[in-house]
Amino acid sequence: MERLSGLDASFLYMETPTQLLNVCGLIELDASTIPGGYSFDALKQELGQRTRLIPAFRRKLHDSALNLDHPVWIDDTDFDIDRHCHRVSVHAPGDREALAEMCGHIASQPLDRSRPLWEMWVVEGLADGRIAIMTKMHHAGVDGATGASVMSQLCSLEPDAPAPDPSTARETGGASTLELAVGGLLGVAARPFQLAKLLPGAVPVLPQWISRARRGDAMPAPFTAPRTSFNGTITGHRSIAYAQLDLSEVKTVKKAFDAKVNDVVLTLVASALRMYLEDRGELPESSLVAVVPVSVHAKSNRPGTNKVSSMFSQLRTDIDDPAERLTAIAEANVIAKLHQQAIDANMLQDWSQFAGPATFGVAMRLYSKLRLADRHPVIHNLVVSNVPGPPMPLYFLGARVTAMYPLGPVFHGAGLTVTVLSLENQLNVGLIACSELVPNLWSLADAFPEALEELLSAARAKSPKRKPAKAQT
Repeated sequence: MERLSGLDASFLYMETPTQLLNVCGLIELDASTIPGGYSFDALKQELGQRTRLIPAFRRKLHDSALNLDHPVWIDDTDFDIDRHCHRVSVHAPGDREALAEMCGHIASQPLDRSRPLWEMWVVEGLADGRIAIMTKMHHAGVDGATGASVMSQLCSLEPDAPAPDPSTARETGGASTLELAVGGLLGVAARPFQLAKLLPGAVPVLPQWISRARRGDAMPAPFTAPRTSFNGTITGHRSIAYAQLDLSEVKTVKKAFDAKVNDVVLTLVASALRMYLEDRGELPESSLVAVVPVSVHAKSNRPGTNKVSSMFSQLRTDIDDPAERLTAIAEANVIAKLHQQAIDANMLQDWSQFAGPATFGVAMRLYSKLRLADRHPVIHNLVVSNVPGPPMPLYFLGARVTAMYPLGPVFHGAGLTVTVLSLENQLNVGLIACSELVPNLWSLADAFPEALEELLSAARAKSPKRKPAKAQT
């Protein structure tokens, strides 16, 4: 038995039929590398063998009416791979639009909470004989870092790598109703003492933020973002699009401007959004603001799976020149990072311990029903996450991974999420959005190559030209 942390459990409490808090991923595979060839039954059997050895794939939620604290994870003694691995086929010609439409439908469906909170959908019928895997895991069980770690256990550096040793499997264990109730009672009884410890550190945060803002060294404050068409109450419909960029070209821009890869990534997002909003006649005069999740796994000693903080970042969509935009974003990110690091890394996890299913659940349903996201000032415009991946080829159950597009959840008030993952020599950009708030998502995805070309042109203009070599006499 392992009790969920408050932050992990809050993703359960905040979930509604229109706000599904799943972390998805689209993996494109070259099935020709699978030893012995591809068959769905063989792949499902191999997946079943491996997932049985990984606790994150076997654990499920357990709760009771007598439990006053957060739910617990227990081992699913009836684990059956057929409940988690499914087979679908897209219609001809099996192009990217057909694949994205299928995956958008999958992302729009909730997970069954009576089972381990994950699914994988094997998508066949793609052009050139490729296959794809649409993965879906609940945010209560993974964040960006742990999700990548869990998926890496299904991947290898060689197509014929052996399966993990069964002796390394670890069971989560079960829990009786009495154990759950007593543990929950003790946890709730300790809350007043926990609150007393947290208050002294939390009270100065707002005054310090205001003081930093006056000095010009604060990240953007919540509720200061301009309103766009994708900042409103979301529906349960999801659309997906993606783009793949050359990582070496991204690094060329990084080197030319003495910036970081994350600065270039945020500039690409900003440039693509600027093009998209300009085409729709919706570009705000002030800069869009993105929330960038920041992993605090290395800093936090708190229990739980989700260990994350957030940084508010100016995307400087108000600047027309792409080179100036990159420079401004890089400068703003230095300030935002210093500000974010000055905030206690455990604050979000500590305060979320007080989240309760009744209050959070009712609040989120009312928030959605009353469409409050349409009424109050915009907290932030979108979520942008950048996850570094391995710089070498990967094989998923023997199949060469040709692309891996991460897809995070979208929230009321911010109906667009952009997640970027580097893999081998490519930068994979995954976009997921509320279909009604962000129409024609492919036009946004297709703006990313154009945005990179703009930055490359600026990088070439910035780099000094080499003098021609003198002819030898």
